[in-house]
Amino acid sequence: MTVRVGTSGWSYPSWRPGFYPEGTKPDAFLHHYARHFDTVELNTTGYRLPAEDQFRRWAGAVPDGFRFAPKLALARLDRVPVFVERVAALGDRLGPIRITVQNARDEGLLAYVLGAVDPAVELAFDFRHESWAGVEDVVAVNDFGAEPFRYIRLREPLYSDDDLRDLAARLRGGGPAYVYFRHEDAPTAPAYAARVVELLGVG
Repeated sequence: MTVRVGTSGWSYPSWRPGFYPEGTKPDAFLHHYARHFDTVELNTTGYRLPAEDQFRRWAGAVPDGFRFAPKLALARLDRVPVFVERVAALGDRLGPIRITVQNARDEGLLAYVLGAVDPAVELAFDFRHESWAGVEDVVAVNDFGAEPFRYIRLREPLYSDDDLRDLAARLRGGGPAYVYFRHEDAPTAPAYAARVVELLGVG
């Protein structure tokens, strides 16, 4: 079982000095982050798709085994192949693509996305409309029973140590997982992530 734990983004000056040492330059944030965690959400890709060179730079700043989880906001279906081709520049640092879906349930939409993406690429669907409840055969965000992996987003801090212990126990009880804590101005997200890593003994 592989459980990867990280945060939603890393480029936050307000995490300095609580997480990043005093004086750390922003262009060194990712390198420092990747010394502590082996995954991170790339939320910026949901708003603007960077050039391939940017993805290559990110990939080059982290060690083997690190995984980025880029966000794809599913607004235009014709952008799906472009997005997947672009994030492929991450190489073996590409983790699951989180696809946010605002629309009501549409099996045709789901079939198109699944057909447009290489099955080797991990996809996690972040359904925002209640009509998608109970959808099968895909990984839905925050489904602890999902297969072949789970994608868990923790969005409601503050979390007590008991909360984190309960989370670690649930994570131990299943298969592979990617886990991300929401960014706040204070460096609470990396502190929570580090505690879960400690509880799981995966660091």
